[in-house]
Formats: sequence, C-alpha cells, structure tokens
Amino acid sequence: MIRLQDVKTGDTVLVAYEGSLVEGKVLEINHEDKQVCVLTHEEQEFWYDLESLHPIPLDETQLLRLKFQKDETQSSNGSAVYVRGPFSIKLYQQDGQDMTRLDYRDEHREIKGTLTVNQLQNHYHGMTNFHLE
Repeated sequence: MIRLQDVKTGDTVLVAYEGSLVEGKVLEINHEDKQVCVLTHEEQEFWYDLESLHPIPLDETQLLRLKFQKDETQSSNGSAVYVRGPFSIKLYQQDGQDMTRLDYRDEHREIKGTLTVNQLQNHYHGMTNFHLE
C-alpha cells in the first residue's frame, strides 16, 4: 500500500485489478475520499482506494525503462550508478544498509534504504522541476 502523501499526479504505480497487479499512471488524486484515479496500460481509467495501490520496487530494469543508463566507469565495490543527463542515482551499501544517493548538478540527497519508482519520480521532480516518465 502507498500512503496518500507519497502519491503525486503522473506517478507510476501498481493497482490491484481483477486479481492481478497492473501498472498504471496516476491521473488525479481525491484527498477527501482518499482515492486515486489511475490510467492502466489497457487505457482504462478507474478510481482506486489506497489499499489497491502498490509501489513498484526500483531496480535496474525500472531504471533502464525510465531511460537511465548504467555508468560502468562510476560503478564499483558493489555500488551501481545510473545516469540520465545531469541526474544520477547511486545504489550502494553502507554499514550493511542499502543506501541511495541522488545527484542533480550541485544538489544531492542521501536516502537510507531503497526507493520505489513513485518515490524516485517525486525526488526527480523536486530536484529538476520535470516529471520523470
């Protein structure tokens, strides 16, 4: 389940639809009713309760789908760096804990743990003023 404050218009999420999880894009948020309108790849719009929304774990497949490229020259010692223009993501471990570092020009963010796709989209928007799709 995703918390309402973690969902923004344009985010990519999974929704429970007819017994399976389907990927979709958030079109609208109704804060009063705590529902989210999602457009699925089947081109269907539907309002979902928060219990039906699920995050997509951020992994290499998702990063490549979001048009990031793995930078082999910066990846070392178990860390991986992915770049999209001036924005980069470093996935690494520190003291046995997963860490994520986001860099955009002279701004950087250190995040304990791993991110989900919608969290990355929100950080990306906050740092660049552009939505990541």
